[in-house]
Amino acid sequence: MAMTLCEMAVDVLTTADGREKTAKSRAYAARWFAAREAGTRLEVGAAEPPLRPSRPDRPALLDPRDVPKRKPGSPQGRIALLHAVAHIELNAVDLHWDIIPRFAHVPMPMGYYDDWVRAADEESKHFNLMCDCLEELGSFYGALPAHAGMWRAAEDTVDDLQGRLAVVPMVLEARGLDVTPGMIALFRKAGAGSAVAALETIYSEEVSHVAYGSKWFHFLCGRHELDPVVVFHALVRKYFHGPLKPPFNEEKRAEAGLPPDFYWPLAAET
Repeated sequence: MAMTLCEMAVDVLTTADGREKTAKSRAYAARWFAAREAGTRLEVGAAEPPLRPSRPDRPALLDPRDVPKRKPGSPQGRIALLHAVAHIELNAVDLHWDIIPRFAHVPMPMGYYDDWVRAADEESKHFNLMCDCLEELGSFYGALPAHAGMWRAAEDTVDDLQGRLAVVPMVLEARGLDVTPGMIALFRKAGAGSAVAALETIYSEEVSHVAYGSKWFHFLCGRHELDPVVVFHALVRKYFHGPLKPPFNEEKRAEAGLPPDFYWPLAAET
C-alpha cells in the first residue's frame, strides 16, 4: 500500500543523518508532485510525528548563549556562518514536514500540502548546498556546535496551527530575508563564489516560504472572520521569545505578503 503524505513526513522526521534525511525529503516531494501531476490521489492520511525530530550525534547542541561567537571576516568565521545556515536549513526541513502530520486534523485545501512539501524540498536543497560549501572549505556539518533553541518554536506551537504559521514562516523565515543580503555581500567580498551562489538561491526561494505562511495564516483568519494583524500580534507576543529586530527588508517582506503593519509595531515595543 502506498505511503500517505503524513507517513512520509514522519519518516523524514525520524531520520537522523542530515544527508539521508534530505534525500528522503526530496524523494518524497518528487513522489508527491508526480502523483499530483498524474492526477492519481495520494492520501494525506494521519501519522504521529515525534515531539522532536531525530538528529545526528554531531553537532553538539548548545544553549544559544553558549554558542561561540566568531568574527565573520575570518576564514573560520565564514565556516561558522555557513555551519549556522546549514543548521537553520536542516531545522527548516523538519519544520515544514512537521506541519503536515501535526495539523492533519485541521481541514485544509490540497494547495496547503503542496506548499509545505515544496518548501521542505527546497530547504533540503539548501541544506545540501551549505554542506557542499562547508566541504569545499575543508569542514562539514557537525564540525561545530549549534543552536539548541531552533526547535523551540515548533514545541511552543505544537497544538496551534495559526501560532506555528505566525512564528515559523512569518517571523523566523522572514528574518532570513533581512539578514541574507549582508551574508551574500560578506562572501562576495571574500571571493567565495560557491557560497555566494548558494546563498543567492536560498534568498530567492525563502520569499515563497514566507509567502506560504502569510497565505495560509490569512486563510485561517478569513475562515474564522478574524483581523489578521490583531491575531498576528497576539500570537507573536504569546509564542515568540524576544523582540522583532530591525532593520527589516521591507521590499522582500512585502513581496512575501507581509506588510509593515504586521512587524513594525512588534519592533516598536522594545
